[in-house]
Amino acid sequence: MVEGIGASSGIAMGKAFVIPTWEWDFPEKLIDVTDLAYEFERLYDGIRHSKVEIEQIKQDFVSVIGEDQTQIFDAHLAILDDPIFMNEVQGIMQRQYKAAEVAVKEAIEKFVNMFDLLDDTYMKERALDIKDVGNRLLKHLLGALEETLPPKDEPYVLVAKELSPSQMVHLDVNHALGLVTMLGGKTSHVAIMARAMGVPYVLGVEGKLPVPIQSGDFLIIDGDAGLLYVNPPKDVIDRYKKLRENWKAMHEQLQQLAHVAAETEDGKPFQLAANISSVKELEQAIRNAASGVGLFRTEFLYMDRHNFPQEEEQFAVYKEVAERMEGKRVVIRTLDIGGDKHLDYLELPEEENPSLGYRAIRISLDRIDLFKTQLRAILRASHYGNIQIMYPMISSLDELRRANEILAEAKRELAADGIPFREKLEVGIMIELPAAVMIAELLAQEVDFFSIGTNDLVQYILAVDRMNETVAHLYDPFHPAVLRMLRMTVEGARRYGKHISVCGELAGDIRALPIWIALGVTELSMSVQSILRVKNSVLQSRYNDGDHIWSELSRCPSSQHVMDVLNRYIQVDLAEETRAAGL
Repeated sequence: MVEGIGASSGIAMGKAFVIPTWEWDFPEKLIDVTDLAYEFERLYDGIRHSKVEIEQIKQDFVSVIGEDQTQIFDAHLAILDDPIFMNEVQGIMQRQYKAAEVAVKEAIEKFVNMFDLLDDTYMKERALDIKDVGNRLLKHLLGALEETLPPKDEPYVLVAKELSPSQMVHLDVNHALGLVTMLGGKTSHVAIMARAMGVPYVLGVEGKLPVPIQSGDFLIIDGDAGLLYVNPPKDVIDRYKKLRENWKAMHEQLQQLAHVAAETEDGKPFQLAANISSVKELEQAIRNAASGVGLFRTEFLYMDRHNFPQEEEQFAVYKEVAERMEGKRVVIRTLDIGGDKHLDYLELPEEENPSLGYRAIRISLDRIDLFKTQLRAILRASHYGNIQIMYPMISSLDELRRANEILAEAKRELAADGIPFREKLEVGIMIELPAAVMIAELLAQEVDFFSIGTNDLVQYILAVDRMNETVAHLYDPFHPAVLRMLRMTVEGARRYGKHISVCGELAGDIRALPIWIALGVTELSMSVQSILRVKNSVLQSRYNDGDHIWSELSRCPSSQHVMDVLNRYIQVDLAEETRAAGL
């Protein structure tokens, strides 16, 4: 058993599929001069096999991502034909009498290190291409011929050193039973997406495994407890089989709540909306009877591609979401890129701390062409449903006013062209910076609504990088300072009669429900997988307990005291009941 970090709940059992990395570890092998011809032949064979494999992958993917997007594979083929790269490999073999795989690895390291030192974004991307091609060539030279893509016809537990949001966008949830990564953070966007997709996920196991996981190993993932079992004994397998059956029973029981009104025991209605990153998450949101879309993370439309999505493409996506939600509220957040979310084709400056740098609304106000394209698409889609716009990472009235000026320009352009849109659509902001909390009353006078983004807000209040494993344990959403900031935000919105909701991960955490009751916040937006669990807790709670809860919370000197208070009001969760029964 290995103790990691549970990032997405659930039980997964199945064979591992390990995404290989280019960081091969093998001894430096010297050869005799008489073996040079043989080593060169091995090198050329490896190149031929790599080319055939790349061509096959290109053909397999052309129907999925289009001809233009397969050009990356042409670039990979070009690397294998690059005379500079090949001369470097051959030179190492001839001058130092090193085996082909050793020469290839050294050449890769040389070029990657050289390109990484350059400020040019294109060259840094080329370093990634060299890593990928080098990984493939080394695989053939070393005889490690396992598939580099997960199997299409059988389930698997995906294992990787780390995953990117763009990889998650295209994860096949029909075959991916669960995820294990060596690195990562519980509040990373990959973890958020795993929860949204309902895929159990355990991370942070690097350095804890006695031996590396191999493809084909039988794994058990306990996403709640953060446990990973590699080739466990029969009694552990039997125990988790029973637990998994109980989990299925729990979810079937929860599903019966889908069309039950979300209101407390004493009759206070709650709105439980969905956070989504793509259209494919809508089906689950509708099945779980989400009250709307409280957060549409549009940045994932921009990822895993080689150019910016054009207005028509964005319009089609936003329109589909609006129409399928049939008049329910759909809050579309404008592009929130930067921090831990990157676009390969957008040249961003190298920063010591990107979370505090050039990101979100700062990029939009700097790249008005990109911002206006997105605003035009959102406005056009507003004609087909109840769409609202939300700006991320607002820290001042100046930013808000400038964003609204650009929105007004987009409206005038559409009106001049005779293109219909909803003139009176609501505009709100994310409250995720302490600066926004401190001027909440000022901001509330110029917006229609607030949505509290607890993920970043907690990070900035506590000065804890939630992606940094060294300090991740200090990321504490139940810190008394966080509660006080939440209270200030709610009071600022209420003073001017403005609507307020919560769209961060804390909205879907049933431990926090008494906090929202105490603050009088009755609209929460969360991953689609959390909606029914939160509804189950809402049904067992009393809204009239709010004043008493806050009187206790406001006197708490530490997060442990906060949790002691919350535990007296948190209703027993079905998952905990099921776990107790299963174990």
